[in-house]
Amino acid sequence: MSMMKAAVFVAPGRIELADKQIPDVGPNDALMRITTTTICGTDVHILKGEYPVKPGLTVGHEPVGIIEKLGSAVQGYREGQRVIAGAICPTFTSYSCQDGAPSQDGSYLIESGQCGAHGYKATAGWRFGNLIDGTQAEYVLVPDAQANLAPIPDGLTDDQVLMCPDIMSTGFKGAENANIKIGDVVAIFAQGPIGLCATAGARLLGASTIIAVDGNDHRLGIASVMGADVTLNFHQCDPVAEIMKLTGGRGVDAAIEALGTQGTFESSLRVLKPGGTLSSLGVYSTDLTIPLGAFAAGLGDHRIVTALCPGGKERMRRLMNVVASNRVNLGALVTHHFSLDEIVAAYDLFAHQRDGVLKVAIKP
Repeated sequence: MSMMKAAVFVAPGRIELADKQIPDVGPNDALMRITTTTICGTDVHILKGEYPVKPGLTVGHEPVGIIEKLGSAVQGYREGQRVIAGAICPTFTSYSCQDGAPSQDGSYLIESGQCGAHGYKATAGWRFGNLIDGTQAEYVLVPDAQANLAPIPDGLTDDQVLMCPDIMSTGFKGAENANIKIGDVVAIFAQGPIGLCATAGARLLGASTIIAVDGNDHRLGIASVMGADVTLNFHQCDPVAEIMKLTGGRGVDAAIEALGTQGTFESSLRVLKPGGTLSSLGVYSTDLTIPLGAFAAGLGDHRIVTALCPGGKERMRRLMNVVASNRVNLGALVTHHFSLDEIVAAYDLFAHQRDGVLKVAIKP
């Protein structure tokens, strides 16, 4: 059996490059040769031990590559074809999938008995780098390939579509869940890669005023390019007070939380109008507290909606169409390039947020 290089979780604080066997291809699978992947904030939670995975698991969940080998039952694709697969790769056969929540696909866990006591593994549609070997490797096995592989349109580079499997899908889902209507005022807390994609998504959905909040002026500058009308640096002002002032005390129609902390969650709720929607995208590592006043003691007709990014080939097709149409350009989010051999250094840079990093492109 041929071997490949892969970045594996060893223990909290340790992700290392190791040799692993190239996986065998089952009838419904596809073997993808990775040409570009990246590191996600969730991978950093894994690195820190804040999100549990099994030692020895290959991490990563954002694949761009070429079909190396197709399973015998997979139709409509060809070996050598450039493709992506969503970070969420559902079976589309489970109760959750058929109930309209494919990211919560639970069939894999029911069959494998991996449901944990802490409920972390409920999001079973997220398999790469969570339940099965992921994409920070030379090859990845794509399960249920006919449902999850999406051909890359001619003329698009790897870097142009690198955000589609997760970051773009997640950020756009945050905007979609926020119930944004034409003319709405929207506040987006945190302008990391997901928050920047949420900003772009809010603009596409018709928000007339987008307020971006972050503590990094460089990221706020990119937010303006993505569609933010107002940028607030929380080191220089109280963003809650400023947003309430900007809205004449009314509050925003929708708030998007894109970091996963008590502070950003609470601020998002405090600027929300009665009847508004808080769309939460952050991955939280501690319990949340809902402030009584901001929540109007439960009487404010608020909606709090969480999301795991949608996957599947149709979602990926739509996102790549947006990129191909030039309605959004996420190229500025890819700030650094590393080879797979440099994965430990890439994690160190990304986890410590040095040198203006937003997203890194990892090329085997």
